[in-house]
Amino acid sequence: MMSAMTSLFLVLSVIVTGLYAGFMLAFLTAIMPGLAALTDEQFTAAMRRFNEKVPRPLFLVLFLGVVALPAAALFTGLGEHDAVEGPALVGALVCVVAGHLVTIAGNIPLNNALATSEGGDDSAARKAFEPRWNTFHRIRTAFVLAASVLLAIAL
Repeated sequence: MMSAMTSLFLVLSVIVTGLYAGFMLAFLTAIMPGLAALTDEQFTAAMRRFNEKVPRPLFLVLFLGVVALPAAALFTGLGEHDAVEGPALVGALVCVVAGHLVTIAGNIPLNNALATSEGGDDSAARKAFEPRWNTFHRIRTAFVLAASVLLAIAL
């Protein structure tokens, strides 16, 4: 039986990770396909603005919460977790950390390169950015979706 604190962290983990997964999935299934239809100049301008606006406080709460809350649920419940809950929490934590590593090592450097290319050749900037960014985004979206499922199992 989980303590009230562990249960609270687990419920908050499910909520925050679900919100973050929904954000990532919306980018994957709606925003990026919509942007793909734009001209190079429109696409690069739009992505530059997204990259300026997304890392705001609410997003940062989600970004950090998807790691901190499952970790808190895991560590506050050490010794309480059953044979399903414990491994599911560990798996979810591994997935969100892996997704964040993809973001930090893949997407953010591409975002920074796109920002510094402003005023240059938008066609070349898009060509260097879009396919690689989308690949990294698919990977991190898959990780956070898997984490959401694992957290639901743990709950």
